[in-house]
Amino acid sequence: MNHFLALRDLTQEDISELFNMTDQIKNGDFKRVLEGKTFALFFPNTSIRTRITFEKGIKELGGECILFPPESLNKKEKLSDVVGYLNQWIDGVIIRHPSFEVMNDLAEHAAIPIINAMSSENHPCEIVADLYTIRTMKPNFQELTYTFIGPPQNILNSWIEIAEVLGLTLQHVCSPGNRVCIDGQNYQFWAELEDKLVGSDVVLTDSLPPEYQTDDYIKKYQINLERMRLTNPGALLNPCPPFDRNQEVSENVMESDYFVGHSFKKNLLYVQQAIIIRSLGLSIEN
Repeated sequence: MNHFLALRDLTQEDISELFNMTDQIKNGDFKRVLEGKTFALFFPNTSIRTRITFEKGIKELGGECILFPPESLNKKEKLSDVVGYLNQWIDGVIIRHPSFEVMNDLAEHAAIPIINAMSSENHPCEIVADLYTIRTMKPNFQELTYTFIGPPQNILNSWIEIAEVLGLTLQHVCSPGNRVCIDGQNYQFWAELEDKLVGSDVVLTDSLPPEYQTDDYIKKYQINLERMRLTNPGALLNPCPPFDRNQEVSENVMESDYFVGHSFKKNLLYVQQAIIIRSLGLSIEN
């Protein structure tokens, strides 16, 4: 049994195993491997992509889901007692909750895997799935230059973690004062956008918090078609949904061939299935 809470907890071999397992799932292996297993899902009503792919992924493999709002965990009862009971009835917890500490608290006392479907600190499933798809498009994905534009939030945090694990080159571009303080070797911060788009292979964005939705910020840091043309030939634009057209990304760049497209997220289903299977310690024979 393995929890899946943060990418910094993984090794390069772990990620390679997840990628290989995802390949096997797409090839038709692991059919009905979750037969007889039940999962508690804690998701807010606003979750669309992550919830659909987890629910559909579990059901396709023969498992069952019981859905709760994340607020179910915000009560006086100690989380150690909550998960103590859950240990008796279910096979895993998949949780989307603002507090990463809630997930860690559950995991500390759980005899079943706890899978982080997003917190305000990180979003590990999303980033592993993105990188898996980039790998299918560009087999030399570990040699590429990744450039993230925007203030530090959970998406950037998980990109920083996976960059450290896999040795990726990750550039962070944002207004001064947004450097992330880390001990790693694969993260660099810059305040000038155009200079760092030159030589970039994958451009990453996240939705802007309200304080960054200003004309000055958008004018200086929005990714538009003209700026994407500064990147390397064949470069990809991967904006994390929900993205806001004409804020962090322009309308014209979203209609261009640089945008990875909506089908880019298709593999989220299979990667999350792999995460569940690996967390349970299952194999094809199971």
